[in-house]
Amino acid sequence: MDGSPESQGLKRWPVFFPVMTRDKFAELSGLPEGVVQGMIEKGHLPSIKIGRYRLVNVAKLAKECVGGDGEVESRSH
Repeated sequence: MDGSPESQGLKRWPVFFPVMTRDKFAELSGLPEGVVQGMIEKGHLPSIKIGRYRLVNVAKLAKECVGGDGEVESRSH
């Protein structure tokens, strides 16, 4: 045994970060960075400024996407 959680029969839990950089959000969502930047500027993506950095507020986005009953909201365009 090497002492790792896996060797002890424990599973690793995914880590949730409540904020992320625009480029990381773009990478994970598959959107171009310019589109993510535009969505932030237009208020379509929630963001927060921490120091000199503007980060995507993933926690707020997740909360907006999930209704109070745990169901994902569906909006018609």
